[in-house]
Amino acid sequence: MLTRKQLELLDFIRVRMEAEGVPPSFDEMKVALDLRSKSGIHRLITALEERGFIRRLAHRARAIEIVKLPEAMDRPGFSPRVITGDRPEQPKAAMPVEAVYAVDLPVMGRIAAGVPIEAIQDISHHVSVPGSMVSGKGQHYALEVKGDSMIEAGINDGDIVVIQEQSTAENGDIVVALVDDAEATLKRFRRRGSMIALEAANPDYETRVLPDHQVKVQGRLVGLIRSY
Repeated sequence: MLTRKQLELLDFIRVRMEAEGVPPSFDEMKVALDLRSKSGIHRLITALEERGFIRRLAHRARAIEIVKLPEAMDRPGFSPRVITGDRPEQPKAAMPVEAVYAVDLPVMGRIAAGVPIEAIQDISHHVSVPGSMVSGKGQHYALEVKGDSMIEAGINDGDIVVIQEQSTAENGDIVVALVDDAEATLKRFRRRGSMIALEAANPDYETRVLPDHQVKVQGRLVGLIRSY
């Protein structure tokens, strides 16, 4: 049995797909269901997927497939039924909890924390991050870390790093650096006159020192997400 919000979301997706052939965006779902943040939509989508009503297609934006519908939804004039129940009494010392504001960011493939790899340009999927993590100016994107050259900075292989897009950096910043317009790497930035040092945070890797015209800063690390 689905909750009222789950039914509302499933019906909204169904109607939109029948009308336009594509599912609505998370922003459109949030507005339609009068929710304060997209994190609530993520929870509803996950619940519908776990119950076998929808399927999300990997590595494609807005790719939702309806697998089945509740029997009642096939009847003319269907409208979601409100499911109610007794609510437990709120503890006397309970404080109101604010909804967590989340932002969807594109994951632009993998970034080398080790030997540089080819420059990254394609979106592989999206990830939700706390809004506070992207409160700075400018655009943000995410990258999956490959390698162990930044482990002493707390960045492990497989982590997702959140990057604020910018073309400048201060000494000590961890940045996405583009080398010779061909290789991208995640390293600590140091300027030494007309040279740029890209420092690893692992003694097994040497610092790369390059003329400044060979290095372009693509963004600065502002957050990290780890799955266990």
